Amino acid sequence: MFDHIGIGVSDLRASKRFYLEALAPLGVGMVMEVSDAAGLGQGRKPSFWLGASEAKPQPLHIAFAADTRAQVDEFYRKALAAGGKDNGPPGIRAHYHADYYAAFVIGPDGHNIEVVCHRPAG
Repeated sequence: MFDHIGIGVSDLRASKRFYLEALAPLGVGMVMEVSDAAGLGQGRKPSFWLGASEAKPQPLHIAFAADTRAQVDEFYRKALAAGGKDNGPPGIRAHYHADYYAAFVIGPDGHNIEVVCHRPAG
């Protein structure tokens, strides 16, 4: 549905570091930078924008799609190593559906970052 989304961040440099490290298992990298914003994505398309904000942004819940459960696991490890706070380790969330495998981390500015794989194991 979305082509791209942007969120406000209070420390653009710290947020770039966190999201680039945490989302690396999904093939996400820096695509474009301007003076007060950074566009992250896969390939040449910026799909996730970080914009400098003077005010503390309202926390959001943002879920990124993973192709494999291993990517979810790796996201969780890297996000914690990059300074994120645990908000739910990798595992099945059967209340969504039988194959909903996700992990949740609180990132900079309190955003609840999720990576989810909808595919069955194996």
